[in-house]
Amino acid sequence: MKHLAEQLREIGCEVLADEPMAAHTSFRIGGAADLFVTAQNEEQLAAVRRLCACNGVPLMLVGNGSNLLVSDAGIAGVVLQLESAPPTFDGTTVIAPAGLSLGKLCVAACEQGLSGLEFAYGIPGTVGGGVYMNAGAYGGELAQVIRRVGVMTVDGTVTVLSTEEMAFGYRHSVLMEQPMTVLWAQLELTFDEPAAIRARMDDYLNRRREKQPLEYPSGGSFFKRPTGYFAGALIEQCGLKGTAVGGAQVSEKHAGFVINRGGATCADVMELCHLVQRTVRDACGVELEREVQLIGR
Repeated sequence: MKHLAEQLREIGCEVLADEPMAAHTSFRIGGAADLFVTAQNEEQLAAVRRLCACNGVPLMLVGNGSNLLVSDAGIAGVVLQLESAPPTFDGTTVIAPAGLSLGKLCVAACEQGLSGLEFAYGIPGTVGGGVYMNAGAYGGELAQVIRRVGVMTVDGTVTVLSTEEMAFGYRHSVLMEQPMTVLWAQLELTFDEPAAIRARMDDYLNRRREKQPLEYPSGGSFFKRPTGYFAGALIEQCGLKGTAVGGAQVSEKHAGFVINRGGATCADVMELCHLVQRTVRDACGVELEREVQLIGR
């Protein structure tokens, strides 16, 4: 790993050894990554992939870590993050780099008088992570505005996928089955008055603040929405609001969130997750599926 770290620094990447993943996830939970690497462009990304393959070291990409729960034992190998870059505009067409935060993208689109992304304002992820899981909220999702996605395959080849090839579904894309890395997304938006766009963005953000426990670290909505139900409503119906295991707790503000009240471990969160799943299954006959991704050793 020391030799690989030297190679990665030689190609211009920032490299942190034994870096706690708690510092890179919205849950503020997770052991250390052997190497945490930041790549600035496609060339560095391809080089990192090549060097990891040549050294037999596993590689994992992350965005803002807003939908991740990292093992207490950390992550073996290299964790790679793409540096943020600004979007580019051509009329109603937007090219959004993978490392750009969704919040900054929404603000930039608003300044250009472009509507269609208001629902994403307040989602604490990156474009790459949002595309990967087809992020959405308040009836909107990225698949509605995406037209093409630039990706890099495991051998470093850059290709472009259409919306159909992305196979978007509820919190799903083809990238969950195929090991490709998002480089950028091409979006098609519509013109509107910036003031009207901003008002809708602020409305969505205010709704989040009123209903969601944003004052605590979390991974966002912890469970996917079961067909015909709402996960939070089922959990509340089962009397689980406020239930805690160690530092992890079902939010008293919104039962669909598991929060880190302080010092929570991955083990705490997963024990609480299993408790919630068992209780809801036994009481309601509904299987809750995690939306938050569990990664690491």
